[in-house]
Amino acid sequence: MAQVKVVVTLKPSLLDAQGRVVQDALHSMGYANVGQVRIGKYMELEVTANGKGDLNSEIKEMCDRLLANPVIENYTFEVVE
Repeated sequence: MAQVKVVVTLKPSLLDAQGRVVQDALHSMGYANVGQVRIGKYMELEVTANGKGDLNSEIKEMCDRLLANPVIENYTFEVVE
């Protein structure tokens, strides 16, 4: 069984409204040294090989179809055997 770590973030060209709210809140709390804040998602999956093919391509398909929206989000993943 492999553990897969997936990180999903908005594409850099898109406004991150949640990140902006957090940035403003930090500034109002006195943390004026905080610059831009970007919010993302982190997921851990436990995956067993199904014998159909390459695990990396299967994870990529999962990300493209469900875990991320490829139109507005980027993702990276790491497979830990």
